[in-house]
Amino acid sequence: MTLTGKQKAALLLMSLDTPTATKLLKDIDPDTVQDIAVELAYLDANGYRSGSASIELTNQFCNGLNNKPKLDINDFLDQMLKTTVGEKQAENIQQKIPYQLQRRDPFMYIRSASAENIAKTLESEHPQAIAIALSELPAKKSSKLLGLLSDGVRLSTVARMTTCSSVTIEAKVKIAQLIEKRIKAMQQSGQAAESGSGTSDGSLRKTAVILRNLKTEIRDTLLETIKEKDSQAGESISNLMIIWEDIPLVKDRSMQEILREIDVQKLALALIKADEVIVKKVKDNISERAAATLDEETSLMSDPKMEDIEEARETIVATLREINKKGELDFIEEEE
Repeated sequence: MTLTGKQKAALLLMSLDTPTATKLLKDIDPDTVQDIAVELAYLDANGYRSGSASIELTNQFCNGLNNKPKLDINDFLDQMLKTTVGEKQAENIQQKIPYQLQRRDPFMYIRSASAENIAKTLESEHPQAIAIALSELPAKKSSKLLGLLSDGVRLSTVARMTTCSSVTIEAKVKIAQLIEKRIKAMQQSGQAAESGSGTSDGSLRKTAVILRNLKTEIRDTLLETIKEKDSQAGESISNLMIIWEDIPLVKDRSMQEILREIDVQKLALALIKADEVIVKKVKDNISERAAATLDEETSLMSDPKMEDIEEARETIVATLREINKKGELDFIEEEE
């Protein structure tokens, strides 16, 4: 997560005691205080209230200030706002925070629920609503959730995921509110399962990554269904399952097998101007002798054209896609 300036300010405040934090905000205009208050609530809800990010920012802004004990965020906000903008204005800001958080990230609460619980709440929902929910969840959790749905619902849902980018924030809020309400009702009644650990490139990529995490036979069935409804979207999703930037996520054993099949000149060309993490991934999975040969090939290349570099990368990605189609490409599981 890339933090904005106000989010960094909010993390800094959370590392201070309440009197010090309120003094820092004393001369700041009420609108900015309200924005920072919303950031405080958002970061706290998403688990950024402490840890390395907070410590690092504290060090940056306060020259090594020690990290303080965890705060009760509600009490902290209450005291900070009342001291900074007055009791009446503080009450007004606190009343607005839930609404602003919900519009900013409607599915924030739902992401922390287990796939089993979410699946139960979606059993009777329209596939379009399920598709919207899946598109807002981490890819790994969405893949697990898809596996819990019936075959008919699963097919209809995936077919609709490519259109989720055109859904309004109002519609997302309503769907999220419904799901959240059902999950909380389940938890209160003791029925909840135990928690587990217009088409755009963005929505297509999200769908592609979700499908990539499924078992091969399920993935292929869903992909064929999408292609029957929209061949162009289906082909795009098929290609977006593996892109150049995915290379660091390929497990070492799979990477080693792939690199044996790739021409060293083509590989050297593809790695020119590549991100360091990709270069490291490749070199970590070849022998020292092969790495030396790769460096030598690179040194012999004189200012290659970008289109030639892209062509070389596409050749490597095409190899990855072919192996992935066979179900033989393993990925490192990303944290949700």
